[in-house]
Amino acid sequence: MLFWIVLVFGILYFVPSQTDWFRTSILSAFDLLHEYAQKHVLTCLVPALFIAGAIAVFIQKEKVMKYLGHEANKFVSYGVASVSGAILAVCSCTILPLFAGIRKRGAGLGPAITFLFAGPAINIAAIFLTMSILGYKIGLARAIAAISLSIVVGLTMAFIFREKVSKEKLIIQETEKSKLSNITLAVFFGLMIAILVVNGLQISTILKYSLMMIFTLSVIGLVLWKFKDHIAQKWLGETWSFSKMLLPLLFIGVFIAGFIMPLLPQTLIESLVGHNTLLGNLIASIFGAFMYFSTLTEIPIVQALIAKGMASGPALALLLSGPSLSLPSMLVIRNVLGTKKTAVYVALVILYSTIAGLIFGLLQ
Repeated sequence: MLFWIVLVFGILYFVPSQTDWFRTSILSAFDLLHEYAQKHVLTCLVPALFIAGAIAVFIQKEKVMKYLGHEANKFVSYGVASVSGAILAVCSCTILPLFAGIRKRGAGLGPAITFLFAGPAINIAAIFLTMSILGYKIGLARAIAAISLSIVVGLTMAFIFREKVSKEKLIIQETEKSKLSNITLAVFFGLMIAILVVNGLQISTILKYSLMMIFTLSVIGLVLWKFKDHIAQKWLGETWSFSKMLLPLLFIGVFIAGFIMPLLPQTLIESLVGHNTLLGNLIASIFGAFMYFSTLTEIPIVQALIAKGMASGPALALLLSGPSLSLPSMLVIRNVLGTKKTAVYVALVILYSTIAGLIFGLLQ
């Protein structure tokens, strides 16, 4: 790996000045990849991968089927999916292991998609930060629109791709007979979720990392105390399976996003989203969908664009599509759902975000 990095920078050193755009894009790609690895892999993505592995092993399939499965009550399944990510300060990439985990345990396509869209968009930290920085109106509109659109997108996906559920598929298989009490499992999941929650809090760095370390050591201690070796190994095995499936595609996607960011005509985008038009909202939605925004970073970006003349409608459209999608997440979602479903999902997010932004702009 070090050889290739040295080789790339060696090539960049001797690249003629006429290709400064290429050099800038390559450096931007490495910068974004470095930032992502430094700020999000260890504190966000790794805990999410361990949670996904635990979901695959310890969450009984009948529980997932009861609340998120094909035969679950629609009000219950979509309602739970649309708000269950509220406490998690996760980005469009960090939510992917959790999405893959509940999908693997039998969640229906519609509720799983609802969870995938809503998770990064409605976390409490993002909503309150939006209200404090961008204003109460757009913050409230973001919360309402994110929950509503997540349900609409999920219902639309379920309607377009009607999954055939045979009787054989509905037979509930026995999960690992671990002899772990419900209290032990609740504490186990609670500690891992707490790591993600604390990571998203706006508190001092020392306090944040101290709490995360305490929770991490508590998880390790609980596993050593209560878990049998074969159960712990199965949990780690599932976590490793998710890691092999997700991490390479995420890193590739982040690198590509970093490469193309300097090539975007920012002045042109700012001029096009200065009015609440259909085109302006569409451009904002597409821009948000394909760019990578780490947790909460979409807010200062939108603040800067508003200061340069961005209208309120396109601002909301970007706030809806940006956290829920990114080029890296698209690559992973394709690996889970396939090309056709992924393409339709991306189109729906862009379409509904555009409509929501247009309506919000008209109400101003």
